[in-house]
Amino acid sequence: MKLIFAGTPEFASVALARLLSAGFQVPLVLTQPDRPAGRGMKLQASPVKQLALQHHITVAQPRSLRLDGKYPDDAAAAREAIEAAQADAMVVAAYGLILPQWVLDVPRSGCLNIHASLLPRWRGAAPIHRAIEAGDLETGVTIMQMDAGLDTGDMLLMERLPIRADDTTDSLHDRLAVLGGRLIVEALEIAACGGLTAKKQPAEGVTYAHKIDKAEAAIDWSQSAVMLARRVRAFNPFPGAATARAGEPVKVWAAHAVDGSAGAVPGQVLAVGDEGIKVQTASGVLVMTELQRAGGKRLAAADFLRGHELRVGDVLDAAPAQKAPA
Repeated sequence: MKLIFAGTPEFASVALARLLSAGFQVPLVLTQPDRPAGRGMKLQASPVKQLALQHHITVAQPRSLRLDGKYPDDAAAAREAIEAAQADAMVVAAYGLILPQWVLDVPRSGCLNIHASLLPRWRGAAPIHRAIEAGDLETGVTIMQMDAGLDTGDMLLMERLPIRADDTTDSLHDRLAVLGGRLIVEALEIAACGGLTAKKQPAEGVTYAHKIDKAEAAIDWSQSAVMLARRVRAFNPFPGAATARAGEPVKVWAAHAVDGSAGAVPGQVLAVGDEGIKVQTASGVLVMTELQRAGGKRLAAADFLRGHELRVGDVLDAAPAQKAPA
């Protein structure tokens, strides 16, 4: 089976690697244009592009696929490449561009998407973050036949995955990426034998995983400890939950909720020690166990306290995420 692959980040590169190792032909890869990154803000190729070049696969990086859009020349060149590939199907994983109808129509078997949720829950851009933030007990991967809607296509294959109590977006992402790579290979192999059955998504239970905004990462101490602990995990590694003391931003990379109330105001420090920094919230206590000062390294609470004066009774404030350390 001959495939076009469209994807950009690490999640997608895991799937591409699995398809290549399974013996699928991939004559063309679509990925986002190179972006500036790192301290020097030099242009960096996406993980998918890097992998494709290692395997001597042709790479196209259109800024848009809309023939009537802002970059019609890019779209026209991409159309020529897609049609020339004569692919049986296109596999899409976290590509980052909307596929217009003409793209969906070119491959003989259409476009299959690897989506990191149990559709119809968490359609949209940030399903992993939102599942953790909402306190979901499980998630998974859905292989979906793409249509013109936002993650509204028929479901072809699905597998569930439990969300662990200590999962961050980083750790859950890695497990879902592996699952997605395995599941797309299974789906294509079943399809080749004519055994893949499409199933409509149920109308009930639709939720949307809106794109993560950096401003969301500012810790609001008027929320409950349980909610804040979820958000700390959901925003690890990006954008990183942030608070502040005396105007200095501090990122919180690990924390958990415990019961308790000392009659303190939300944001007030209740205790400091090797086990963590305990802070009053609107309901319960948040114990911060890994933190990072601006320009510093991530540190366990005990090490953080050695170089950062923080006393019982101090009151922490919310900090704009964009001002927190990178």
